[in-house]
Amino acid sequence: MTLSPARPDLADIAGNPRPKGIEPGTLRTADGIELRYAVTPSQRFATRGTILLLQGRNEAIEKYFETIEDLSARGYCVLTFDWRGQGGSQRVTRNPAKGHITHFDAYFRDFEAVFRDVALPDCRGPYAVLAHSMGAAVAILGAKAFLNRIERIVASAPLVALAGARPRTNQFFVAANLLRWTGFSGLPVRGGRGAAAYTPARNPLTSDRHRFERNRRLAAEAPHLFVNGPTAGWLAAATGAMRRLDDSDVIAELHVPTLIVTAGADAVVSSAAAERLGWRMRSGHVLALPEARHELLQEADRFRAPFLAAADAFIGGAMPEA
Repeated sequence: MTLSPARPDLADIAGNPRPKGIEPGTLRTADGIELRYAVTPSQRFATRGTILLLQGRNEAIEKYFETIEDLSARGYCVLTFDWRGQGGSQRVTRNPAKGHITHFDAYFRDFEAVFRDVALPDCRGPYAVLAHSMGAAVAILGAKAFLNRIERIVASAPLVALAGARPRTNQFFVAANLLRWTGFSGLPVRGGRGAAAYTPARNPLTSDRHRFERNRRLAAEAPHLFVNGPTAGWLAAATGAMRRLDDSDVIAELHVPTLIVTAGADAVVSSAAAERLGWRMRSGHVLALPEARHELLQEADRFRAPFLAAADAFIGGAMPEA
């Protein structure tokens, strides 16, 4: 089976300038998947440490250029990468438009490979994680393995449960696994629409028209970076991860200090479930931003600025300014 290879080049579109000094590259995971990553140095003389920026489902490095620039200006080195199957990383199915995965552990292998092969040799510590949605779920579940290596985790609108009634997670888990067990793992399921499918006034992602239009232009001019809705296999893997994040034994082993930031008007993931997780964690902290929509790092400044300030203050406890 021929899979679409990684594309290390960064896409340039008007109104989305590259962060100063950003350098892309590729690496290969232990199971043979090629990932695209990018390192951006601190804009200050003294680097405070490195933030690993973990994206959500169906996102790409280019979507976070503005955030990378902001973090670099605050004195951090920023390391980010595209998960397998999306962005500029290698696809995992013959159809490059499918948003597919077989198990969430595959995402953890991506995270571990980038940390081992890029962060440790090339990026100055200490290390912290700033993660959004699906990436936040991966970071929280992987925290046990990164104890004493990752100092702080900031989780933006983490994928702890789907928006709506709590039983839906179990219902989707059963239905998706039934499809997977009967050989229909690659079958597309509803949902997972990107910015191109919405309008500025009616979308669950951001209330900021400028950032919404920028992301829609990126999807139009660099369609190779994005995929369609998730498959049954991805949904089975995701809901399985959500169930683990509701398991008391799993939660009891999460010791990395974690700030969970929820969006009050989130229609993608459940803010209530994320807040409940934060309260159950021994080292968890919760901050809610009323009226904000799901993509906090793409939101209007009245939401995005306090989110960045809170993240900087929380991470700064381990990475103080020189």
